[in-house]
Amino acid sequence: MSNTIGQLSADAIAARLSGSAEAREALVREGAEAGLAEAPAVYGQMLLDRGREREGFAWFNRAAAQGHLMALNMVGRCYDLGWGVSVDKVRAAECFRVAAERGLDWGMYNYAAALALGAGLARDRKAALAWFRKAAARGHAKSFNYVGSFHEDGDVIERDLARAAECYLLAAQGGDFRGQFNHARLLLETGRADEARPWLERCATTATPAFREKARSWLCGSPWSELEGIF
Repeated sequence: MSNTIGQLSADAIAARLSGSAEAREALVREGAEAGLAEAPAVYGQMLLDRGREREGFAWFNRAAAQGHLMALNMVGRCYDLGWGVSVDKVRAAECFRVAAERGLDWGMYNYAAALALGAGLARDRKAALAWFRKAAARGHAKSFNYVGSFHEDGDVIERDLARAAECYLLAAQGGDFRGQFNHARLLLETGRADEARPWLERCATTATPAFREKARSWLCGSPWSELEGIF
């Protein structure tokens, strides 16, 4: 092309972004190759979403080497789940730890999950809760859900259903489907089925297939089995 991405006008960039998926990908790749701040990480995610996991992993590594924290977190996710690279839980946990300590909420969440499960490092539920709380303090919806579960279960802290309910509500409002289900579940258990239904419906629209099946099974065996059709 005659113009580099740095020479394109805002209108020209907008026109290409509104074009085909291939045009958008080509534009982002130009930005990535030109070293624009967010482009390598964005391009890595685009490749990952298109099933080109090995290429995506390479671009995440490139962006992480430039200090991009979300890219570093995604390198961890790739090692954690085997996206474009062999599973390596130890390296995954290390990526999450560094991203967490540098202030990334998603890094905090993933590092907390690794600590809670003992994935790639020693299991430490108390430390996991501390990291979930740090991420939640930054408004991370999924972390609110896990803080709620610690309070509901009385795991490493005293059981506190009122605080669990508060956390589940914040997770639900933030768009986390697990938080939406847990918020609805507590509403059902306190006789507020009319309030619970909309949250179950929201959950059903974004939950993974595995979680929808789990929710359906729970409702089927509950006093509110008529709601299982939502999932």
